[in-house]
Amino acid sequence: MTRTAATRRHMPTSPFKAPAAPPTPESFAVGDMVTDDQYGLGRITGVEGETAVMVDFGARQVRVTTPFSKLSKL
Repeated sequence: MTRTAATRRHMPTSPFKAPAAPPTPESFAVGDMVTDDQYGLGRITGVEGETAVMVDFGARQVRVTTPFSKLSKL
């Protein structure tokens, strides 16, 4: 007999915290100014849906994929 793992429900009366909801990815548009921990200041040059963005950091262009944890909009 094979068992599959089921996700556990959070009971409203439980003394423990409910699991945090996954963060929604930040949305970017072409022309937005951004900053990155590794590359510095840049400008969004292309958007590939909600999966990746192309950023021009002056000396180089970088494709950044989700989650955009180190990329923040200015």
